[in-house]
Formats: sequence, structure tokens, C-alpha cells
Amino acid sequence: MAYREVIIPADDTQAMVLSDALMDHGALSVAVEDQEAGTTTEQALFGEPGMPTPREAWQHNLVRALFDAEVDADSALLALLGDGLLTDLRGVQQVEIPEQDWVRLTQSQFKPVCIDNQMWIVPSWHSAPDGAQLIIQLDPGLAFGTGTHPTTQVCLRWLVQHAPLAGLDVLDYGCGSGILAIAAARLGAQSVSAVDIDPAAVNCCLTNAANNGVALAHCCHADELPAHHVDVVLANILAAPLRLLAPLLAMRAKPGGWLVLSGILSRQADELITVYAPYSHLQVQAECDGWVCLAGTTHVTSSAAPA
Repeated sequence: MAYREVIIPADDTQAMVLSDALMDHGALSVAVEDQEAGTTTEQALFGEPGMPTPREAWQHNLVRALFDAEVDADSALLALLGDGLLTDLRGVQQVEIPEQDWVRLTQSQFKPVCIDNQMWIVPSWHSAPDGAQLIIQLDPGLAFGTGTHPTTQVCLRWLVQHAPLAGLDVLDYGCGSGILAIAAARLGAQSVSAVDIDPAAVNCCLTNAANNGVALAHCCHADELPAHHVDVVLANILAAPLRLLAPLLAMRAKPGGWLVLSGILSRQADELITVYAPYSHLQVQAECDGWVCLAGTTHVTSSAAPA
């Protein structure tokens, strides 16, 4: 079986409207790409991770829509003409896309990841390398955290370098897949709690913890976490929420406890260090592909009962 792809040039005012309309008219998927990608006139379109982009599309775009069959693609194009979203079909292309094993294609992008030659993050369809002793099995899912992103790797590196964590209580704030919480438990933490504001992430974390034989002290929405202090607060989120959460995260740590923060671009490090200065003297602990991990112990007078 072959699929049919429709490719429509569009400016920045048309791209998202066409994208929505194509989905309404039966497209299996729609993607918007920079028509000038790879050329000298290519322009970046991004803001801070997790924040809205400056605009919805590039100045010149290609809207790519996938359909089951040519008749479906033709029908959608006729509908766009009828809706007045296209005035004619000049520049519009159709190409045949051979069927592929999309599951295998996706899986091929995720391979075992090694952290400091000590910890391996291994998808279920791979075998752990010979000799690997500390293994976390984790598949890509609905929640962030597969071990492949630099923000996750720099946090994992901090945990590995500070192991064993025996006798320490750890909180993974913004747990996503639960990879940091699971890693802390496997590295010997006395107790580990994991929280997120996304219910899907909480469920994903619970499933992954169970798959790795890890029992979490708490795994819940951030607002439901009981009041208690921990020795290590991990927060791999983004710079903007980390700014807002500074008092809360500091209050969760025991006096002299660790704050370990990631999801921070190198250029944002100084600002975050300043924001957290009333609570902790943070320093850059690791850097990978333009992302940093900040860590430091809280001032002995900064901690208070969590709200």
C-alpha cells in the first residue's frame, strides 16, 4: 500500500490555516516546514523552549499533508479550492509515499544511552550491552525524558557522580517519564518522590517505576505532595518556570540540601544563578550541546515549611 503526499507552498499567513483545513478534510497528518531550510536565506523560528514562538510559521513554507490514497488527496484539494483557501493549483505537488514499518522506523531513532560509563538507559526493544550493571529500561512515551536529551543527560550525570545516594531523600519535581526519580532510586536513595502537573506524566512515571522495580514514596500531582523536606531537589524543566518556582523548590530542600536544576540554556545560567542566590549558591555542574545543569546546596537559613 502506498500513501499520497500533498505539498503546498504557503506564506506565513496561510500555513496554519491550510494545515487545519487539510486535517478537517481527511489528512492523516500535516507538517509545516521552512521552504528555505538548508539555504543561505534560512531563518530560525523559535523562542525559549516551552514558550510560544515569535510567529506561527516562516515567511515561506511547505505544508505537507499525508493521505491514504490519491482520490483522498484530490478531494481535499478540491475542498480547499471550494473554500477559497486556494485560488488555483499552481505550485501544488503530489507524490507517492511507499508504506513503511513506522514502528521500526521510530524505534531505530532510540538506542541505548550511556551516562558516565556507569548507567545505561535502554529501550525495551534493545538488549543492554555486555557488562552493563546499572540499567534503566525506558521507552519513549507521552512524557518527556528518554535519556537522549542533553537536559536529562546532565542531570543523570550529576546523580551518577554523587552516588551512592544512600540515606538521602530525593524529590524529582516535574518528573515527566520519571527517569530521574528512577535513576535516584537505582543509585541507592533512601526515598524518592516524583511530581508533575501533567496527569499523563504522573501515570507514565508510575508505569516506568514499576517496570524498573522501583517503589516511589510519592508519585502525584505537584499540588498533592505532602509537606516535607528532602536532601536533593531535582528539577529538569525550563528556565521560565524555574524562575517562578525558586522559593517553592528552595523550601522543599533541607537546610544544606541540594538543588539540581536543568532545562537551562547556557546563556540563561547567570540569570538563574542570580534568581536563586537568596536560597543557594548555584554553579554550572555540567554542559551539553548548549544546555547546562546548575547545582548547589541551600543556605542553612533559607528553608522553611513547604507551602
